[in-house]
Amino acid sequence: MSESMVCRSGVELLMDYFEGTLPADVRSRLDRHVAGCPRCQAFVASYRATPQILREATVASLPGELEASLLRFLRDNR
Repeated sequence: MSESMVCRSGVELLMDYFEGTLPADVRSRLDRHVAGCPRCQAFVASYRATPQILREATVASLPGELEASLLRFLRDNR
């Protein structure tokens, strides 16, 4: 990899970056690039937030009355 880091090559390295498996010199170049690139900063922030967003999206629960109504409907329409 060349000394300079571009957004595209940085994105390709994100999984290894977050898992801590990048060689120290590559991680250092990626850190320097992200520090100076607002676009990559936003991308990294959204990448880091994704697991929490997915957890929150799957924890939805129905209000009790709606759940009871849905169960009645399902039972009555088997």
